[in-house]
Amino acid sequence: MLEISLKIALLLVSIALIMSFFRLYAGPSAPDRILALDTLYVNTIGLLVIAGILLDSALFFEAALLIAVMGFVGTVALSKYLLRGDIME
Repeated sequence: MLEISLKIALLLVSIALIMSFFRLYAGPSAPDRILALDTLYVNTIGLLVIAGILLDSALFFEAALLIAVMGFVGTVALSKYLLRGDIME
């Protein structure tokens, strides 16, 4: 039962990932694209966690943690660039 649920969750998160790619490509403005990129990070983390549970491997959790850190830093840097025009003060 758990395996079927994980496979369904994997499918749904994959669909969300595709939708985030579409928003990243066709976003009407820069803030929409930054939000789509942040959502893409979150969906990737979910995908890796589900794959880690499904395959019973701790390697996926470490990769998810690294992507979370890089996603946060990337989103903050892009948002600061969008607001101020530069990242460093």
